[in-house]
Amino acid sequence: MSKNYLTHIVLWLLIQLLVEVECQIDSFKLAQRSGHTSTFIDSNLYILGGRSEETERVGSEFFYLDVSVSFDTQNILWRDLTSINIVPKHNAAASVSGGANNKTLFLYGGFPYNNTAMDLVYTFDTQSNSWSIPKITGDNIVMKNNLKGIINVYGKMFLFGGIFNGTTTQNDMLILDTKNLKWGLGSTINAPSPRAVYGATYVSDQHILYLVLMIYYYDMVEDLWLTRVTSGTIPSDRDSFSSVLGLDGQQVIIFGGISNLNNIKPQHALYVLDLVNLEWYIPKISSSIPGSRYWHRANLIGKYMVISFGFGYDRNVDNDILLLDISNDKEYMWTNIFNPNILKYPILPNDPLKDLPKINPLPVIIGISI
Repeated sequence: MSKNYLTHIVLWLLIQLLVEVECQIDSFKLAQRSGHTSTFIDSNLYILGGRSEETERVGSEFFYLDVSVSFDTQNILWRDLTSINIVPKHNAAASVSGGANNKTLFLYGGFPYNNTAMDLVYTFDTQSNSWSIPKITGDNIVMKNNLKGIINVYGKMFLFGGIFNGTTTQNDMLILDTKNLKWGLGSTINAPSPRAVYGATYVSDQHILYLVLMIYYYDMVEDLWLTRVTSGTIPSDRDSFSSVLGLDGQQVIIFGGISNLNNIKPQHALYVLDLVNLEWYIPKISSSIPGSRYWHRANLIGKYMVISFGFGYDRNVDNDILLLDISNDKEYMWTNIFNPNILKYPILPNDPLKDLPKINPLPVIIGISI
């Protein structure tokens, strides 16, 4: 083997190492942010956009966390993709993983900085690391913000409510078929009143749960809105909180939020809704409790509720990423260490809502209506 060949191999390896180092972000240089999107695809958690009181730069920042390896939330290694981002600076968009192979990030809506022109939908192919603006047929859809995207197993993205034109809160249901790139509209009969920054959770192949004192759920198969009564230790009215489904598909866990422009107290930040008896309770925690936050995001990754960024917390005390270990239903635990043992979303063999009686009273919603 020639010296020149070996030299070329060594140089190539050094270049690859340099590229790897250059694409990493020092986590201490990341500004605090809220209103970003967090999308979990394969083993990566992608963070895009948001707003910050420190700098407008966060509106175009795009980076990810590799959760295939263990990490400590006090020293996170982010990987920067901002240089390839084509989405204008924005916050308050909605995102899901969808497409033919469920490996494409779909971004809808958002609030662009300084009234900058922004397309309705952007897609990011996580296999080729490339952005594009898809051509979508179907109903004429307007751009909104401050709403949550839910994707089902058939690749349909559901977008309820949100704010249109900066002032008008709506209660329509937009449906984007991410496989066939076609827009549709869902029913608004018996839907919640217009609202934004609400909580919503995908609880089965048929139902999306919109969190309320009397819960609303949307039947994705029958295109119906229905309500059911909840009881127990009911959370205070709040918005800008997060929610995930428990590992066995029998609970919905909510965290944080803001109430009457006030941050939620730490002891009242975490609640669980038992989907079998529709009863709220405050779970037992075996570790120190972090401060609450709002306008953050949460993803279920392995056995953890992974909470990212937001406003209302002290960065000198709490980390940008919080990890709640929910593997033990009887006792949750806040931890700094992520262990990548299980990286699958829970499989739901049964719909916990299907056998309960259906009623349609006037509920009080957890969320904000304007």
